[in-house]
Amino acid sequence: MKIEQPQRLVSRITRGTLALVLAGGRGSRLKQLTDWRAKPGVPFGGKFRIIDFPLSNCVNSGIRRIGVLTQYKAHSLIRHIQLGWSNSNPAMGEFIELLPAQQRIDENSWYAGTADAVYQNIDIIRSHNPEYVLILAGDHIYKMDYGLMLAYHVEKQADMTIGCIQVPVDEAKAFGVMGIEESGRILRFREKPNDPDSIPGLPGTALASMGIYVFNTKFLYEQLIRDADDPKSSHDFGKDIIPSVIEKYRVFAYPFKDVQSGKQSYWRDVGTIDSYWSSNLELIGVTPDLNLYDREWPIWTHQEQLPPAKFVFDDEDRRGMAVDSMVSGGCIISGATVRHSLLFSNVVVNDGATVTDSVVLPNVNIGEGARVHKAILDKGCEIPAGMVIGEDLALDSERFEVSEGGVVLVTPEMLNQQLHHVR
Repeated sequence: MKIEQPQRLVSRITRGTLALVLAGGRGSRLKQLTDWRAKPGVPFGGKFRIIDFPLSNCVNSGIRRIGVLTQYKAHSLIRHIQLGWSNSNPAMGEFIELLPAQQRIDENSWYAGTADAVYQNIDIIRSHNPEYVLILAGDHIYKMDYGLMLAYHVEKQADMTIGCIQVPVDEAKAFGVMGIEESGRILRFREKPNDPDSIPGLPGTALASMGIYVFNTKFLYEQLIRDADDPKSSHDFGKDIIPSVIEKYRVFAYPFKDVQSGKQSYWRDVGTIDSYWSSNLELIGVTPDLNLYDREWPIWTHQEQLPPAKFVFDDEDRRGMAVDSMVSGGCIISGATVRHSLLFSNVVVNDGATVTDSVVLPNVNIGEGARVHKAILDKGCEIPAGMVIGEDLALDSERFEVSEGGVVLVTPEMLNQQLHHVR
C-alpha cells in the first residue's frame, strides 16, 4: 500500500484509534514501593508518574480517545488522572475514561490477564466504534509517536502489529521474544523463554516485545471472544493471543527506532528497585537519553502549585547547595549538601545533612546531620536527625529493603511512620 500523503493519513488513522492503557498491575519487583500504589502510579523523574509517559505519547501522537484500565490499589493513580488529565474536549470526541475492574462479564471475576482486561470492556470498546485499537502497557518510560506505528500497520495490511526493541539475550528472558522474516512479519513468538533466540546477524541480541499492540478492531473482537471461550487459556496477550495468531494471520513487528538516526530509541521498564533508581538518576546527566526538556514532545502531568526550590545559608560550615542534581519545586535545602541526586517536590533537607546518589520522593523531611547515600526514600518519609542510610548495608538490610545492586529502599512504614493516605 503506497502512502502518498503520510501526515494526512496518520492524522486520519489516529482519529480513528482508541488507545487502551493497561494500568492495573502492582509491579511486585518494586517491593514496598508498590505497597500502596499500582506501578503506573509510581512517581518518576522529579514531577511525573510512570503513566504520564504513555498518556503523553497518546496526546502528542494525536490519539485523544483513551481508556485507562485499573485494578490494583488504584486510588492515587485515579486521583492523579482526574487532576492532571481531565482537560479533554468532549465536543471534539476526546476523552480519557477510567475503566476499573467492575466484574462486567462475571460477578466473580476480576481482570485475570491482559487479554481478559480488554475483553471485560469489549462493550465499551464497541460503543466507541474505533477502526483500530492501540493497547499499551502503563508502566514503561519512553517517548514514541504511535502515529508512525499505526501507519506502518496500515501499510503492511496487518491484522496485528507489535512494537519491539532490541535487547541483550541475557535480558530477553523477561520479555516476549520474536523471530521475524525480512519483511517484518513475525514467524515465532515465545513469552519469557529460558533460551531466547538471537536476531540473525546480531548474535547476543534478541527482538523483544514492548507490550504495545495495534489491532484491527474486528480482528481484536474475534480473538478476545475465542480466547475467553478457551478454558485452558490464561487470557494473556503474550502467553495466549499472540502465539495463537502468528501462523494464520498477518502479524508484524514494528521496530522502535529513531527516525533520523535509525538507532534504538530510549525505552525503560523500571520494574525493579535497581532499574528504577538508575533510570531516575540517568536524567541528571548533561545529555541524558531521555530529554525531559524537549518542547516538541513534552511529558504532561499534574503538579500542585508550588514555590520555587530554595537554597539557604552560605557560610563555610553551613551552606545550602545541590550539585549535579535535579531539584523540584517546593524543596528547601537548608545548610545541607545534595550531590548527584534527584529530589521530587516538597523535600526538606535540614542543616548538616548530606544526600548523595539518591532518589527522594515528594514530601520527605531529612533531619539535621542525617546522611543518605544510594537510596530511594519513599513519599512522606521523616528521616530522623543523625540517621545514616546507605553506608552499612548489613545494618540497612535489618531495617530497610536492600536491592541486589546495593540500593536502599526506605518507606515510612519501615520507619514506624504509618501513613495510610493517598500516596
